[in-house]
Amino acid sequence: MAEGADREDRTEEPTQKRLDDAIKRGEVAKSQEVSTFLALGAMTLALLLAGGWSGQTLTLELRHYLGNAHLVPADPAGMLGAGRRALVTALQVLALPLGILVAAALAGGLLQHRLVWTTQPLKPQFSRLSPMAGFKRIFGLQALGRFGKGLLKILIVGVVACVALWAEHDRAEALITLDVADLVRAMVGIALRLLGVILAIYAVVAIADYIVARFSWMKRLRMSKQELKDELKEQDGNPEIKAKLRQIRQQRLRKRMMAEVPNATVVVTNPTHFAVALRYEAGQAAPICVAKGVDDLALRIRSVAEEHQVPIIENPPLARALHATVEIDEEIPVEHYKAVAEVIGFVLRLKRRAS
Repeated sequence: MAEGADREDRTEEPTQKRLDDAIKRGEVAKSQEVSTFLALGAMTLALLLAGGWSGQTLTLELRHYLGNAHLVPADPAGMLGAGRRALVTALQVLALPLGILVAAALAGGLLQHRLVWTTQPLKPQFSRLSPMAGFKRIFGLQALGRFGKGLLKILIVGVVACVALWAEHDRAEALITLDVADLVRAMVGIALRLLGVILAIYAVVAIADYIVARFSWMKRLRMSKQELKDELKEQDGNPEIKAKLRQIRQQRLRKRMMAEVPNATVVVTNPTHFAVALRYEAGQAAPICVAKGVDDLALRIRSVAEEHQVPIIENPPLARALHATVEIDEEIPVEHYKAVAEVIGFVLRLKRRAS
């Protein structure tokens, strides 16, 4: 009941992270029918490419053995040599078809999902030792569905094969009159026609089965609203922690700004709501903002500036503009060069008069 209720709560589509984690564990959307379809296609290709040559080679070897059976030594060494020759011939005949089948088997997995290296499926799972779990796997709804699907597949392929073979029943009596070479060619032709019909039907079966497998995989990985929230929180960080870190960064920034105010050349104010501290030294391309703030922070900047005898100039439009357009440790924008130059020039003239 708990498992059923848990599945009912999983109404959200899986995130990309959940899908990637499932793939890393070896849980992928895979259809065995796609691999079977490719294996049948590989078998058909092998018959097309090597069917005639293989049949001819087997015919020649068979004729050789039948025609020279009396020459084969009956001692162990002779029998071993004859067996070795037969094995080499079989390997030559089967090398290309087996190679094509192996390539098809690998392609069946790579076409459905990328290559995954994981040892997760090899780890022991004690839940599989449960008799009840084993009973459910054998007699459960999924097992029943697989059995029904397999039975339907056999029925469809069997009917199609019978229909295709029935079209050749008129030639069946003539086959017994053919020699070995012609018989092999005829059988290869019949097999190719039969495989062609089966492949056409199996293509539809494979596509449908992959769609069902993909849907089942996505459904199995669905998430509950709480799981989705937890994952988003894990990725983006806990909001409370983020707020605390932001507060710490702001405190450090204010502390650093306050430490730079005594080195400022001038503080432009509005007169109490805004305060921007600028530093300019000979050789700089433009003045740099070393501190800025509004309301209470602006009052603190003014207080530190007065304490260290930094000139304070009231220029409300310039103070508001600088506060809105320049960041800490950045040069002032070009459009404020003239206004700031007038302020700094005025401050420098005051210093020269005082000295």
